[in-house]
Amino acid sequence: MNILILGAAGMVGRKLVERLAREGQLGGRAIAAMRLHDVVMPMAPAGAAFPVHGEESDFALPGMAERLIADRPDVIFHLAAIVSGEAELDFEKGYRINLDGTRMLFEAIRRVGDGYRPRVVFTSSIAAFGGPYPDAIGDEFLNAPLTSYGTQKVIGELLLADFTRRGIFDGIGIRLPTICVRPGAPNKAASGFFSNICREPLAGKEAVLPVSEDVRHWHASPRSAVGFLIHAATIDGAMVGPRRNLTMPGLSCTVGEQIAALRRIGGEKVVARIRREPDPFIQGLVAGWPRNFDPRRALSLGFRAEASFDEILRVHIEDELGGVIA
Repeated sequence: MNILILGAAGMVGRKLVERLAREGQLGGRAIAAMRLHDVVMPMAPAGAAFPVHGEESDFALPGMAERLIADRPDVIFHLAAIVSGEAELDFEKGYRINLDGTRMLFEAIRRVGDGYRPRVVFTSSIAAFGGPYPDAIGDEFLNAPLTSYGTQKVIGELLLADFTRRGIFDGIGIRLPTICVRPGAPNKAASGFFSNICREPLAGKEAVLPVSEDVRHWHASPRSAVGFLIHAATIDGAMVGPRRNLTMPGLSCTVGEQIAALRRIGGEKVVARIRREPDPFIQGLVAGWPRNFDPRRALSLGFRAEASFDEILRVHIEDELGGVIA
């Protein structure tokens, strides 16, 4: 089993790398080698029992995709992307990375030919949907994104389905919920505040809340995100059928419900570290985001996520804080 991970230096990418290194196998097959790529040098995991090669470059440059798949990886995890807020502010960069880079990768696989047909796991987003929304978005709801980021992801989904239909590769697209609580420093994702208002107070720091407490959104933990990726890499494609893009399970809750869970877990002193500062730009983006889903197909195929925001907070405390709240 030879694995390529694009976007391996990102938060979810790092956690995926760590799990694969720890387990040493994927779908019952031993991992022989793993190649990690990102715009910054990915860190090699400690204790891997197989060779790990890291590479730092812009994967949307001409010829880069061909280099990355030269050793014919059996599984390709495509996590590389410009995040939502940055893709909205920098139109050209968003399309170059999120669309052009994805198409270059798919085309490079096609040109290999000679029977090469890897499993490609593509990370899409719930930004693929646009309002007006039903109470819960089901598997039959149309893709009509209201942001450039969502549009780029939907085009990637369509390419993945068509290349899979034509037998060029075996693709699975997973629409990730907002991954919360994210460890590390804040990034340029417009959804970052969902994590910030939990992560920073739990670590003894102040956090800014730019929206009202009645904002509702769809969440899953980083631990669940890695589980989605592993399951997507190993699931029988025949069970998935021709509709290769799936909305992942998650938890729908309001910002107020997040804060209530934070109060139950950390107490009033932790919650007091949240400072309200309305941001019209963030508020405008959030107003067009989906809030709740009915992901029956993914659940029937064995994908799983947390059932409460308390559980999401406990995962963060266990995985990132060593069980200790500041």
